[in-house]
Amino acid sequence: MPLVPSVDITSSAFKANPYPFYARLRAECPVCPVMLPGKQRAWLVTRYEDVAALLKDERFVKDRLNAQNPEQASKQPWMPAMFKPLARNMLDVDPPDHTRLRGLVYKAFTPRLVENLRPRVQTLTDELLGAVSTRGGMDLISDYALPLPTTIIAEMLGVPAADRHKFHRWSSRIVTSNFTKWAMLKAMPSLIAFLRYIRKLIKTRRSDPQDDLVSALVAAEEAGDQLSEDELVAMIFLLLVAGHETTVNLIGNGMLALLEHPEEMCRLRDEPDLIKPAVEELLRYASPLETASERYAREAVAIAGVTIPRGELVLGVIASANRDERQFERPDALDLGREPNRHLSFGHGVHYCLGAPLARLEGQIAISTLLRREPDLRLAGPSKGLRWRRGMILRGLMALPVVFARQAAVVK
Repeated sequence: MPLVPSVDITSSAFKANPYPFYARLRAECPVCPVMLPGKQRAWLVTRYEDVAALLKDERFVKDRLNAQNPEQASKQPWMPAMFKPLARNMLDVDPPDHTRLRGLVYKAFTPRLVENLRPRVQTLTDELLGAVSTRGGMDLISDYALPLPTTIIAEMLGVPAADRHKFHRWSSRIVTSNFTKWAMLKAMPSLIAFLRYIRKLIKTRRSDPQDDLVSALVAAEEAGDQLSEDELVAMIFLLLVAGHETTVNLIGNGMLALLEHPEEMCRLRDEPDLIKPAVEELLRYASPLETASERYAREAVAIAGVTIPRGELVLGVIASANRDERQFERPDALDLGREPNRHLSFGHGVHYCLGAPLARLEGQIAISTLLRREPDLRLAGPSKGLRWRRGMILRGLMALPVVFARQAAVVK
């Protein structure tokens, strides 16, 4: 089976509209090998049924050391010792370690406890829109979609509000790396700064515990055998990054989809009670994640008649599964009342996104409040000119300039 070497799935240009490529793969090559920029082969799984099965299949593991033979493991890129703690994050380990680590934090993200954050999320949303109301417009990403989830996750963890800009800057440089040696070298200063910041935060909470999630995790680590020092660092890193990156893209991608479909935006504005199914449809139609995070074949596994060799990298393409015509009627149409809507944007199986309730709440409040306060919101320019962030897992905009009602005439 041939590789598809001419398509860089991590590039900004590809992110702008990956859907025709994935439609072709679903039809012609549903399990397809591609070469990533770092010269590593990955297998793209593109049909809904296959992606859903992949995400629950115990033959595909998160920790590559549980899949690769010694020869394969020896060919992996060298990693400095100071970065190795990050490999112990909850997203990249398998049961029973994953079960144990998830158990330490899942209570903070239950739907009931997340619902208690509603007043704070609403207040912050109103404050952000109030700050730009007299400007005639804003960058919907930097002024709105970004500060909302970064502030909320920072407050949950106990990170000072003034530092949220730092950790997003570091996070952005890390997650947009395209896995080439040069890109990894460019990201290294940000990773070093991020890890130093986390270790300093841990030291502060050891001497001065607060009523926050970092303090609770530090206490669990000090109690022994539940959380090691490396796992503590990795957990805080993961929560800070994953706690905002997906939601930024949910709000940004979702609002772009609405602005490009004015009839559906008007529908939601006129029927505000539609917001919950609307957010589910935006998650499906403009998934914040292009692919699920990495998995490795623990043995040779056949999917759709194609055998994936042991130890190789496998990517379930969520953006493709969510547009699969075998699962969704008119998959390329935006229908805010779509029912049923079993999208895979938060994953499937034991690694289902822990923060899904929080992302949903933030997305529902952010989008409904924006449409209520700025009902005639418009794009500040053609959507074809928008730039997308590069990277493998996420799909999101670098910026989304919009204008408010009193400025709409300038755009027309």
